Amino acid sequence: MNNITFGRYTTENTVVHKLDPRNKIVLMILLMITIFLPFQVWSTTLILTGLVLAFLIVVMFLSKVNFLDLFRSIKGMWFLILFLMVIYFFIPDKSYTLPIPGTPFYYDAFYRCGYIVLRLIMLLSITTILTTTTKPMDLTYGLEFYMSPLKVIHFPSHEIAMTLSIALRFIPTLLDETNRIIKAQSSRGVDFEHGGIFKKFKAIISLIIPLFVSAIERSEELSNAMEVRGYNPKSKRSRYRMLKFHWCDLFAFLIVGAIFGGILTLSIYDQNIIQINIIYAIFGKMPLF
Repeated sequence: MNNITFGRYTTENTVVHKLDPRNKIVLMILLMITIFLPFQVWSTTLILTGLVLAFLIVVMFLSKVNFLDLFRSIKGMWFLILFLMVIYFFIPDKSYTLPIPGTPFYYDAFYRCGYIVLRLIMLLSITTILTTTTKPMDLTYGLEFYMSPLKVIHFPSHEIAMTLSIALRFIPTLLDETNRIIKAQSSRGVDFEHGGIFKKFKAIISLIIPLFVSAIERSEELSNAMEVRGYNPKSKRSRYRMLKFHWCDLFAFLIVGAIFGGILTLSIYDQNIIQINIIYAIFGKMPLF
């Protein structure tokens, strides 16, 4: 549990840490959209995906994200990967065109399954970069900034931003609590790794119930602490630290914007070429009159 990096802010003095949280939220959304832009040609998809992956690796180096911890977090996706492999290999799609000689499988299944797994890994990398380089309160200020126009219709932007921030802050806390409960229950003879389904289910119950009780107690303590300190979400609040854009924010936005704009342009061009080919295939040999 300690190896899961999502939601854990690390104190470092890097360029990525110094970026404005409002800018990082926008950059994260642009990169996520870039990952899911469709292409029909395999070579184009692999080349552009490789470029985005290389860019994420460089950003992770700059932000000093621990790659080993990220790989350990990816290990929890093994069940999803196996499920995808079963779906793509044993339930072939009609669009598959490259069968493996002597087998009922297709080369397309390898490509599509691997591409989806690669997308998931890239999404996990993007969210990890955001949460490890952004303080929870700064993330709250950034979310509140983008939801502030909705205050005109009395939308509780501050309350929602604070709730999301607390939820992100509680992720590493609950992971640490889960690890502590596992060690405590293991010292009492509970085996979480061996045994049949019913034995493992009983072991998980002995983990979930104390975890829920601990989470409820922590949430009650947090609400009491906020109430004692006079927290009122509807009152006008001042801030000790004001968010400001710097030259590095502009530089990062231009780089990510160029990547997003270039891949979006290629995606639109790719779709237009396909539509032209379809129209030509339908009407190319038909007489105009």
